[in-house]
Amino acid sequence: MSKAREAKAAKIRQLMETEGDAVGTSTRGFNEGRYESVQTLDDYEGLKSEARAIKEDAIERLPELIDQLRETVESNGGTLYIADDAADANQYIREVCEDKEAERVVKSKSMTSEEIAVNEDLEAADIDVVETDLGEWVLQVADESPSHIVAPAIHKSREAIADLFNEAFDPDEPLETAEELTMFAREQLGELIEGADVGMTGANFITADTGTMALVTSEGNARKTAVVPDTHVAVAGVEKVIPTVEDLRPFVELIGKSGTGQDITSYISLLTPPVESPTVDFDASDTPLSATETDRDFHLVLIDNGRFDMREDDQLRETLYCIRCSACSNVCANFQHVGGHAFGGETYSGGIGTGWEAGVEGLDSAAEFNDLCTGCSRCTTACPVEIDIPWINTVVRDRVNRGEVSELDWLVEGLTPDEEPGGVSLQKRFFGNFETAAKVGSFFAPVSNWAAGLDVSRDLMERFLGIDARRELPAFQRETLKDWFESRISRVDDPVRTAVLYPDVYTNHVQVERGKAAVRALEALGVDVIVPDVRSSGRAPLSQGMIATAEDHAHDVYAGLAEHIDDGRDIVVIEPSDLAMFRTEYEKFLPEKSFERISEASYEVMEYVFGLLDHGADADALSAGAGEEVAYHSHCQQRTLGLEGHTEAVLSDLGYDVATSDVECCGMAGSFGYKSEYYELSVDVGSELQGQFQTDENRDRTVVASGTSCLEQLDSLLSRPTQHPIQLVAPRR
Repeated sequence: MSKAREAKAAKIRQLMETEGDAVGTSTRGFNEGRYESVQTLDDYEGLKSEARAIKEDAIERLPELIDQLRETVESNGGTLYIADDAADANQYIREVCEDKEAERVVKSKSMTSEEIAVNEDLEAADIDVVETDLGEWVLQVADESPSHIVAPAIHKSREAIADLFNEAFDPDEPLETAEELTMFAREQLGELIEGADVGMTGANFITADTGTMALVTSEGNARKTAVVPDTHVAVAGVEKVIPTVEDLRPFVELIGKSGTGQDITSYISLLTPPVESPTVDFDASDTPLSATETDRDFHLVLIDNGRFDMREDDQLRETLYCIRCSACSNVCANFQHVGGHAFGGETYSGGIGTGWEAGVEGLDSAAEFNDLCTGCSRCTTACPVEIDIPWINTVVRDRVNRGEVSELDWLVEGLTPDEEPGGVSLQKRFFGNFETAAKVGSFFAPVSNWAAGLDVSRDLMERFLGIDARRELPAFQRETLKDWFESRISRVDDPVRTAVLYPDVYTNHVQVERGKAAVRALEALGVDVIVPDVRSSGRAPLSQGMIATAEDHAHDVYAGLAEHIDDGRDIVVIEPSDLAMFRTEYEKFLPEKSFERISEASYEVMEYVFGLLDHGADADALSAGAGEEVAYHSHCQQRTLGLEGHTEAVLSDLGYDVATSDVECCGMAGSFGYKSEYYELSVDVGSELQGQFQTDENRDRTVVASGTSCLEQLDSLLSRPTQHPIQLVAPRR
């Protein structure tokens, strides 16, 4: 393993050991809460679409809205400042504090203030800065950075926080319980807020029509920070501006449910500063509030710091729709196991963190953690504003690839069958061109399998390609699915339909038996089957950020399938990640009409079997379960497409007793589980699925899984064989 890969693996290993349990417990709790909470909404999907439309409109009209907001804030008696970058923002904030002769600034939680590192700047000017959010204060005491957008100290357990407080503050009685820790923090922070000269907050949303700020928090200290001192500085990215107060409604409904699984966040504060409430003189407790000053000073600092460039970037623009809810982090299996200290950059973490870091910090920062996004797509349905987060990660990966250059680029470009520049790493280029490797492997099988398994071969693959020697390699079959199919005659005399069985790389070259089973099952249900000679979908290169190559595959695949679609044939796909290409990613590669045609004509194999049975096909033609107990794991993209229910229904209708896993991901994620720097994380994620399938209830069940990666991971973690559901229900030979 190279030094760089070993260093990354060591960091991930260390974070799994020290922070993984705490992060996992909280993020899974948030995520489960989201599943429950959104079910209380009458039209969850409609609400998400409404929220997205508001953000799309706001970003499109952003300069106009900022002009309107400036007029509104100034007419209210405040000041609006547009900061070009972090240095500009910090200088303005520092000057405000110095004009007030401020000795202490209290802050509520704000990722934007983390982005500009305002604390360090103010402290360098001898101004004391105190975080008033409990999590942020814990990190300030510990001198650590946040590991989560919403819950910054998510990586610290109650015991760790107690140890920290006891050591840092030496209380009269050691602090132990959550209540004791919270009350101690409340007393400490209350005194610090009382003596503050300036209060600084972020802003979740700012309405251009009234200048109203929405602060969404789980604690009340943001309100105190905004109104106890007579000077309030609000710091926010320019993307936080939305048109009207009425536009806040869908966001208020969604943000708590999406982020922490709460029906509504504990505190939703709507402030139109400078507020008219009197300031409190804590040293004159006998003075009535009516006799105190109401003169307040308000400064709204809106920060560009790359955002206007992101607005003009067609691929990164969607990032600006983000409402910082953290749903993409909570649903992500990799994030659940390592947190934002691995799955994050200078400021932002999680799936959407790549877009933010690329936009405000640069590609170097985004590249540090971008590969931890496996493109599983679970975050796309979790995002309350429908951001295509995997695509943003892919785009950033592509840009990182293109930034890597060497003197031998011309040679690499000439020797590899892809559309990429020579700078793409050997590891990514190998996995992105796996179709070529599979063809060679099948042609020389079984010798190729024997040679690949030699110690010297595994050592070379680990050293140069980063393929972990602990991961079992796929066994290529000499007779491919297409070879087998071409050597036989269809057994359907009077077909009810004709289907094209798409021969994905693994089905054609490795897991040939599931392809044969699919043919037998479809023919048994009266479907005439065709297995065409067509290129791989492009999923492999897309996962490596090789967008040009993936697009080339998309055009070739469509060209190979178009005549079948013209003839009214259905496209049946065994591998869910390939179906996801046809139904989602191809929209970015093909003309609109072409995409609609292939998307509407394509079906996942068990979805197709369900449809045939639902329309009167003879279920007795398939293998009945007779009560056989099955443990089933669906594929990530299959669930994102909403298709896992078809498999469960078919198996149940055929008499199988089905227990379905509820983990987000198996951890394999295509090439991810093969890479030496991520192997241990892959196995750690997979251990959740392993544990579910080894309980007393499930340990003797037949294991089936819909995805290639899922089957590979389960094969490596369980002591019993696995198979695709279609192999279970297909007629025996």
